[in-house]
Amino acid sequence: MAEETESKQSAVESVMEKIHGHDSSSSLDSDSDHEKPASPISVKAKIYRLFGRKRPLHHVLGGGKPADVFLWRNKKISAGVLGGATAIWVLFELIEYHLLTLLCHISILCLAVLFLWSNVHTFIHKTPPRIPQVHLPEEPFLQIASALTIELNQALKLLRDIASGRNLKKFLVVVAAFWVLSVVGSWCNFLTLFYTSFVLLHTVPVLYEKYEDKVDPFAEKAVIEIKKQYAVFDAKVLGKIPTGPLKTKKV
Repeated sequence: MAEETESKQSAVESVMEKIHGHDSSSSLDSDSDHEKPASPISVKAKIYRLFGRKRPLHHVLGGGKPADVFLWRNKKISAGVLGGATAIWVLFELIEYHLLTLLCHISILCLAVLFLWSNVHTFIHKTPPRIPQVHLPEEPFLQIASALTIELNQALKLLRDIASGRNLKKFLVVVAAFWVLSVVGSWCNFLTLFYTSFVLLHTVPVLYEKYEDKVDPFAEKAVIEIKKQYAVFDAKVLGKIPTGPLKTKKV
């Protein structure tokens, strides 16, 4: 009987050892799984985006309907807007029609049609025209004026900081931008410049969104090269130019 009980105890102990061994091996396996790094497929490499953007292009353009128009989400609306801008440019630039003349002619035509229809409807047995009462709300115009005022104040503050001689880099950038605008303005008038910018807004973003994976590597190389050249220019030229005294901040 003693031998049988000892054999039973040894069998139970062997079974328990197997269970503990299985548990320890499974825990080691789970720990090793946790310690394994994620596969390179699941971890995406950091991709450089133009201008260092982290959001999609649709959000960068402001989102909503304007971004949908610029990115041709609705081709009919985008084509209609671009066609309307092209018609206006052809009308004023190529045909040399004047804005005031156009507005007066459209007003004369509309008033003449409505006046004749209002007086002749009894003879042609048709209902008189229903001319709606137009009332423009004040809130949108106030919001636009407020936004423009904020932007103008920020621009004036930036120009004041640049003129005070505190930041040489911003000074050179603003001067170069004004010089480029003056050169472009000597080539064409404001309407042609506005139309060209409008066409670029309707073509460049959608092309960039389509080929951004090919454009971004070239842009990264160009940015690195520009930074190298600027560092050399800063060390040889800008670093030797004395700047204005910085004002101490008041506590």
